[in-house]
Amino acid sequence: MNSRRHFLGGAFAMAALPVATAALARLPELVMQDQAGTMPPLHPATGRPYRPVATLNGWTLPWRMNAGVKEFHLVAEPVVREMAPGMQAHLWGYNGQSPGPTIEVVEGDQVRIFVTNRLPERTSIHWHGQRLPNGMDGVAGLTQPAIPPGKTYVYEFTARRPGTFMYHPHADEMTQMAMGMMGAWVTHPRGRHPLIADVERDFIFLINAYDIDPGSYTPRTSTMTDFNLWSWNSRIFPGIDTLNVRQGDRVRVRVGNLSMTNHPIHLHGHEFTVTGTDGGPVPPAARWPDVSVDVAVGQMRQIEFLADEEGDWAFHCHKSHHTMNAMGHDVPNMIGIDHRDIARKIVGLVPDYMVMGERGMGDMAEMSMPLPDNTVPMMGGKGPFGSVEMGGMFSVLKVRKGQNPGDYSDPGWFRHPAGTVAYEWGGEVDEPARGAADAAASAGAGGAALKVRKPNAHGGH
Repeated sequence: MNSRRHFLGGAFAMAALPVATAALARLPELVMQDQAGTMPPLHPATGRPYRPVATLNGWTLPWRMNAGVKEFHLVAEPVVREMAPGMQAHLWGYNGQSPGPTIEVVEGDQVRIFVTNRLPERTSIHWHGQRLPNGMDGVAGLTQPAIPPGKTYVYEFTARRPGTFMYHPHADEMTQMAMGMMGAWVTHPRGRHPLIADVERDFIFLINAYDIDPGSYTPRTSTMTDFNLWSWNSRIFPGIDTLNVRQGDRVRVRVGNLSMTNHPIHLHGHEFTVTGTDGGPVPPAARWPDVSVDVAVGQMRQIEFLADEEGDWAFHCHKSHHTMNAMGHDVPNMIGIDHRDIARKIVGLVPDYMVMGERGMGDMAEMSMPLPDNTVPMMGGKGPFGSVEMGGMFSVLKVRKGQNPGDYSDPGWFRHPAGTVAYEWGGEVDEPARGAADAAASAGAGGAALKVRKPNAHGGH
């Protein structure tokens, strides 16, 4: 069921932990979402006002007010997530999605979250980075009993400090987080804050990764290093939405990492500063301009910049293998190998055979190769000038003069002013000057020999 409804009003008596099944009829309405697009920010209709965030390929969970308490209802359950058009994954998540919906509150809010477990095993929720009573911290076996399948538990605490946080299980983490169980939490400041600036656009997403064989649907949960799908909010390029802003907007992007490695997140065309972590706002004296920020495992990073350069600007992880979609880890390097003779023989036996990788991997983006069901190409994104030759953790910041305030829709591709696009040189190109020894070596057996002189102390190496 796809729903953006507000929770129904009405008071009820809060049951003890766990909540009895008979009390479910009095719980806040269970709101679900099965769409993979970026939902518009959910402006608060009740409670203290704030400027809401836009969750990349996600949404914000509605709430109801009950006697001054902001109440939410999360359900942990198996979900089907479209990672990109043409590929779905069978994951675990919350309220129909992986990651689950973003929770937005205001500093000082009294918050009550009902968590219903529809998984085949017990679970819990840890409110990553929050200051709260020890018994609400969500570590199964340490601070609470685990939530059994079919049961609903209640978490209640005050949102004590503003910032960007996460929620995720602290029960069977290897399985549950590898299956996609996580979500974002934003606590907005109650009023003007000396370290938190007002912005016109505020985006948030979580980094996660999966090991899903081409043609299959369910991640391998025992994988430690060899992931093949690197994703933002369980989406892979070209399935990741663009970040659409108005030229001159001050933009904040909040990034959380719940994968198993670090990610250097890089923005083209602009400089930004890191203004916050899950520990709180960064003092101005500790900030510096940068174009990449490394987000380590279990961290949140909050960057801000002025979107003053029009265009379509790449925004991606700078680990090159993290901007590709599923591929095998044992693919040999075929660069420079002449396949012509063997290819002719193989085509006689296998008419659809195609040589891959002899000029690098870029050619594969142009091939119309048959793929297994439920698989996307390694580099399937198309741009206005052809293949983008990217996958995985890649998106585009679209800055436009004509984008209306508060309009998050995609404006289409940028129209470059005349004379501002790289072009082919039409004149002649001189051969580079070479020394006599280099010229002689190049004319010989394909290149100059590498000569190495080692120090005596290392002669045995």
